[in-house]
Amino acid sequence: QVQLVESGGGLVQPGGSLRLSCAASGRIGSIYLPGWYRQAPGKQRELVAVMDSSGFTHYVDSVKGRFTISRDNAKNTVYLQMNSLKPEDTAVYSCHYSCSFYPYDYWGQGTQITVSS
Repeated sequence: QVQLVESGGGLVQPGGSLRLSCAASGRIGSIYLPGWYRQAPGKQRELVAVMDSSGFTHYVDSVKGRFTISRDNAKNTVYLQMNSLKPEDTAVYSCHYSCSFYPYDYWGQGTQITVSS
């Protein structure tokens, strides 16, 4: 089993910054492709950012140039640095890892990001 624990959410004004963290524990060797998803009220969950083992990153167009995904392998932690936040970034953000075997997906508990003045 793998446990993912997120931290760093909260309320921020437009233009502000936040950094999310997702610490993994357990069978770390079974998981790969860390990423961040978000789901806003009334909308489908969307992939925000993902990083592969070579460091290649992919971002949804709406966050390119503002968000950065990174990882610290020594700490088994993946981060999402969010700058120039906008009200439309308001959502519940969840970290995710893929797994080679059942249950194939692991999710963090989700953390609320609210961008509002």
